[in-house]
Amino acid sequence: MNVEGRLDDPHGAQPVLQRGPSIRDARLVAILVHGRGSSADDLLGLAREFSPGDVCYLGPEAANHSWYPYPFLAPIERNEPYLSSALRLIDRLVQHAGGEGIAANRIVLLGFSQGACLASEYAARHARRYAAVIGLSGGVIGPPGTPREYPGSFDGTPVFLGCSDIDPHIPLERVHETADVFQRMGAAVDERVYPRMGHTVNADEIAAVNALLNAT
Repeated sequence: MNVEGRLDDPHGAQPVLQRGPSIRDARLVAILVHGRGSSADDLLGLAREFSPGDVCYLGPEAANHSWYPYPFLAPIERNEPYLSSALRLIDRLVQHAGGEGIAANRIVLLGFSQGACLASEYAARHARRYAAVIGLSGGVIGPPGTPREYPGSFDGTPVFLGCSDIDPHIPLERVHETADVFQRMGAAVDERVYPRMGHTVNADEIAAVNALLNAT
């Protein structure tokens, strides 16, 4: 599956990998957004740790293995046009799933690191009832003081945010801010901070994701 884009859309023509049943036959569609320097195939490997067999996993691939060039705390305009292109790619996947009969309340947005930032920012900008939003070591995008007056409501969407207290890339304050934003917008947030974990995914996070995938 490929997503076509324009010349000013650096991620638009990137491949999208797929695992599990077809979109039309799936109970849920999970969009897995990889981190900087990683790949769709790497993050789809994490899906092997998840037990449900009726989930279609879609793994978009960033151009040059990076969704945007500067840290997620940089001024938003510095990461353009890459950030907007990445957000459009996720939106096209959501719309594509909708065209196959999968409403937003059957879509899971999951990302790790840079992908968690992207998935969180997309969800905040497109609030609605999702099956789940999962940010593993990430948070909403922009420098401190960025306005967070996003429109819409999550209508009880379960949101899982997991991060270390010493993550070298993700300030803990941004994880707390992201949880506050999502709660204010009507999400049911499960925020878990892991002492001295570093920048990785642990067994407790995998178990939490599994629980969300099985509960929906």
